[in-house]
Amino acid sequence: MLKITRTETSAEETWILQGRLVGLWVTELRKCWKKTHRTDNNLKCIVDLNDVTFIDDKGERFLRTMSKEGVQFVARGIYMKHLLQQMCGR
Repeated sequence: MLKITRTETSAEETWILQGRLVGLWVTELRKCWKKTHRTDNNLKCIVDLNDVTFIDDKGERFLRTMSKEGVQFVARGIYMKHLLQQMCGR
């Protein structure tokens, strides 16, 4: 299960993900992303991964795509921070 919450202000777009970023849930996130993500260069985009418990290979690939589009990730915990460093080189 994956819960996706999106909020937007004039300065930033925030995506909060909760649960497991795996399989069909990655497909669902990708659909939501393509439908609602704004590509305005002046709008900061933050993806909060604090409550994500697991990410499979498909999820990792999509997070890499998001990273290339300038997304800033927020994560706590050793697992998630390590995963982001490996994926995004940060």
